[in-house]
Amino acid sequence: MSDDAAEVEQVHDERRRRVKRRRHGWRNADIMRTAALVIGMYLFARLVWFAHPLFLTAFLGLLCGLAVSSGVDGLARWRIPRGLSAAAIVIGFFALLIGFGALMAPTLHEQSIELRRQLPAAIDRMEAWVNARRGGMIGMIYTGLAGEEADTAVVHMSNQVGGVTRFLFPFLSSTIEVVTGFLIIIFLSIYISVDPGMYRSGIMHLFPHHRRERVGQVLSAVAAVLRKWLVTQLLAMVAMGIVTTVVLLALHVKAAFALGLLAGLLEFIPTAGALIASAPAIAMGFLDSPEKALWVTLAYVGVHFLEGHLLIPLLMKGGVDLPPALTILSQALMAILFGFLGLMCAVPMLAATMVAVKMLYVEDVVGDPQLGPHEDPFKGVE
Repeated sequence: MSDDAAEVEQVHDERRRRVKRRRHGWRNADIMRTAALVIGMYLFARLVWFAHPLFLTAFLGLLCGLAVSSGVDGLARWRIPRGLSAAAIVIGFFALLIGFGALMAPTLHEQSIELRRQLPAAIDRMEAWVNARRGGMIGMIYTGLAGEEADTAVVHMSNQVGGVTRFLFPFLSSTIEVVTGFLIIIFLSIYISVDPGMYRSGIMHLFPHHRRERVGQVLSAVAAVLRKWLVTQLLAMVAMGIVTTVVLLALHVKAAFALGLLAGLLEFIPTAGALIASAPAIAMGFLDSPEKALWVTLAYVGVHFLEGHLLIPLLMKGGVDLPPALTILSQALMAILFGFLGLMCAVPMLAATMVAVKMLYVEDVVGDPQLGPHEDPFKGVE
């Protein structure tokens, strides 16, 4: 009994020492560690802000690396070295992309010259078309902007469009930056796809042993979601390019193949890509008549409506169901903060962040099970 009493007394002494330490508040070591953590987070945030083009380019390289790794895994069954497979896939993809660009660039250049030459006549036809319909809604809108007010509005709109262009596409001012960015994406894609396990294990070594299993699960889930999103985007790009080309050919729009290819490539940029791709097609429609420009506009609206409500939900079935409002807000925020690169990375970053939040906070902290797409979060809650 004496040993038990001594053991109980020892436990009480340990509790009293803990209470005494708590009463003394933070020790100098605690203050120093906290200050070092805060300063480190601040310096890291400053580094990210200063070098955000590099970080966003690296994220695009990570996306491409995840996609290439799937192809490398498939070629590995034929006992082709991973390094050779990765280099062949990446170089082949960019060579195909550059080839399409070189093939379509002369057509777009010729049509842009014709557009600038015929634009005054197209504007005159537009004014005559509107004047013939002054009794309708179009005439009411035009009448409200008639005369000097219309000219002021057009000038203001041109300035705003120019400002947005300079804001969204600052990288166009430097060819070196574009080439460097492409080289970084190419090499990151190759290196990540050759040995993705090395980078995964390196990240896991940054965490304590008892958390590494959960971190591995989160990394696997994030990689799966990013791969799913990227495959979805590639399929959507192909589908939109084909459908847009067919529609423009049916409407007899000039440079339909080049405009369809442009629409497919810009599909990678959610929301804004569709608006950018529609502008040259509508302008080409104006070369013939305002009616054709109106039909082209309606065609683009209809195609993208079907894409958003039919194609994308089917492709993303079983994947991450991103809330539309949150998607738009994330795109706007990333575009304001980081420009064009931020706009391109907004949706995949949002998808990865949602997976991490659901697994690390909703499941581990709150204790709620992770919900699938379209599940009711209040089902069974009274």
